[in-house]
Amino acid sequence: MVFGYARVSTTDQNLDLQIDAFLKEGIKEKNIYTDKVSSTKEERKNLGQLMDFVREGDTIVVWKLDRLARSLIHFTNFINQLNGKGVKFKSITEPFLDTTDTSSHSKFIVNMFAALAQLERDIIIERTKAGLESAKRRGKILGAPKGISKINQQKAVLCEQYFNDGVLTVTEICEQLGISRATYYKYLRYRGLNGELRPYKSK
Repeated sequence: MVFGYARVSTTDQNLDLQIDAFLKEGIKEKNIYTDKVSSTKEERKNLGQLMDFVREGDTIVVWKLDRLARSLIHFTNFINQLNGKGVKFKSITEPFLDTTDTSSHSKFIVNMFAALAQLERDIIIERTKAGLESAKRRGKILGAPKGISKINQQKAVLCEQYFNDGVLTVTEICEQLGISRATYYKYLRYRGLNGELRPYKSK
């Protein structure tokens, strides 16, 4: 089956353009899932429902990539989830993003996106490490709250750096550092931050 996913940022915006594009593609209206939520928000209820519903051999179609992904990292993580389920992906306005196309050109484009996403991850990690080393030299970590080990103090600093970068999602940060979401928010509180105010950057 083929499913459409549409998103707009606010309740004031209209989904009609995207839905009309799906209908022209032959996608049944009952198979169109929509969200009205900012691209900076991690949770998209109806996208989550769609991901739970699709099965091997299905295809998810979007009108444009920015209706789905916040960043290259988010996009490649999404594609990896689809690949794991045997589900294909297609963008109507960006025909080069079409995993239903088995040509080498299509595979090259998707692999290039994955490579750029890895580069984005590496840049974030290197910048964070550099910031951590700088903080160490200035003795900032020595002033971390008591009650957690030295390595966890360093992870708390990394959490703060990722938080301020606003590129990775909370889930991606936790995977990167090997910590739970509860620990992530605990570390932010140790650093005097409120994780609910995470400054995501729109793409």
